Amino acid sequence: MARKSNAETAANPGRLKQIALTYKMTRKADPKVGLIVAGVGIVTFGVFLAIGFLIGHPVYLGILGFLVAFLAMAIVFGRRAERAAFGQMEGQPGAAAAVLDNVGRGWTTTPAVAMNRNQDIVHRAVGKAGVVLIAEGNPNRVKTLLAAEKKKLARIMPDIPVHDFIVGTGEGEVPLKKVRTALLKLPRVLTGPQITQVNDKLRAMGDLMSNMPVPKGPMPKGMRMPRGGKMR
Repeated sequence: MARKSNAETAANPGRLKQIALTYKMTRKADPKVGLIVAGVGIVTFGVFLAIGFLIGHPVYLGILGFLVAFLAMAIVFGRRAERAAFGQMEGQPGAAAAVLDNVGRGWTTTPAVAMNRNQDIVHRAVGKAGVVLIAEGNPNRVKTLLAAEKKKLARIMPDIPVHDFIVGTGEGEVPLKKVRTALLKLPRVLTGPQITQVNDKLRAMGDLMSNMPVPKGPMPKGMRMPRGGKMR
């Protein structure tokens, strides 16, 4: 019991430090985040407290209001922190790889399976939807990379569905913050064993850029991408 208590005590400063780091990063991109989060908490608590006085139970509604206010503040802060994180990553080489790292269970992601001298990159994700190629860079140039990668995949696994999209804000492109949602919305057609077979084949085939270090996005050390926000 003592060891468990010591471990929890040691973990708390780490969590607080991470929250503080996230707040500092968010404030740089969103200077009003503190006022907005505090405002949400005060208004929420005030509404519950006012209702408590009206019905004659200010203590009970005050306690409930405090809990709901804290939850509302956490939700608002999480969403604004997510928006700030995506804002900093937008346009950075390898930003999509950082998003793919947080896509969730059931997906195997491989960054930079193809790249050219202009730093246009194609990443790959394998899941129940099949193989998904995610490209970032100049739309005209990455189309050539995507075509070459799809041709290679068609040779070794012609029966496996291959999807592709380009990360960006132009017509027909997928914004960085919606990459995860785009993956999860794809129809599920493969079983677990089939996914394993696909990954085994791809592993045996090897990747063009398997030995090249790829940045995982400019997020500060220790910060995690909020999962609740949909890129989402």
